[in-house]
Amino acid sequence: MHIIDAHCHIYPDKIAEKATAATEVFYGINHTELNGTTSLLLSEGEKAGITHFIVQSVATSPAQVSSINRFIAGSVAESNGKFTGLGTLHPDSDDIRRDVEEIISLGLKGVKLHPDIQKFKADDYRCLKIYQECEGRLPILMHTGDNRYDNSNPNRLKPLLEIYTGLTVIGAHFGGWSMWEDATKLLANEHYDNFYVDCSSSFYSLTDDEIIKLISSYGDDRVLFGSDYPMWSPVPEVKRFLSLNLPEKTQEKILYKNACRLFDIKLEK
Repeated sequence: MHIIDAHCHIYPDKIAEKATAATEVFYGINHTELNGTTSLLLSEGEKAGITHFIVQSVATSPAQVSSINRFIAGSVAESNGKFTGLGTLHPDSDDIRRDVEEIISLGLKGVKLHPDIQKFKADDYRCLKIYQECEGRLPILMHTGDNRYDNSNPNRLKPLLEIYTGLTVIGAHFGGWSMWEDATKLLANEHYDNFYVDCSSSFYSLTDDEIIKLISSYGDDRVLFGSDYPMWSPVPEVKRFLSLNLPEKTQEKILYKNACRLFDIKLEK
């Protein structure tokens, strides 16, 4: 069975350890020995049986947008077909349309946003241009949920799904990191046609029954597997997912078929 890791952060080798350490500080953790390089991702992924990776990074300022997008595109080109890349955008850019066109011209297949690290509210008026430009063109993988803030929480996401009905949004971390149950109450029960979730950075805090309930709440057509490398190694994440003993068709959808559909990924048989 193919496995796509739909949530992987990568960085240039010279800054990878610093970038990973900064993320650990942001979340107040110190559990990972991973460094965020592409070489280590490929090594860990091979151990886990992963055949394809969706790679991304986040711009903390508008000045970083183009250089990050070119780095991601370069990493995809060097991956021998193993990477699909997502671009980054920033709401304070002076030309979001230009940035979106560059993402498309680079062959990137979507956009990654992280409202908490990028310091904006997901429904802030500054972001509306991003959603307008991406609607019907580029899916957005968005970090969602953080009980320390109110930037990316489910209440911020709900109006976007209702206004931009042609915008595909993947809510990372089952739609609400650290507030999983609240997310399902607000987002899963509405059955938004344009909303999906990934399971990254969630298994560590959830029981098997809770994970299965979340998958059932959103539906197996709307869940993608993701490790959130380098926060977590994909090896134990894949092992935990497989240990749930979900039906084979459900496993196939979550492990690769849903990601292939959303990001137009063609895998070798």
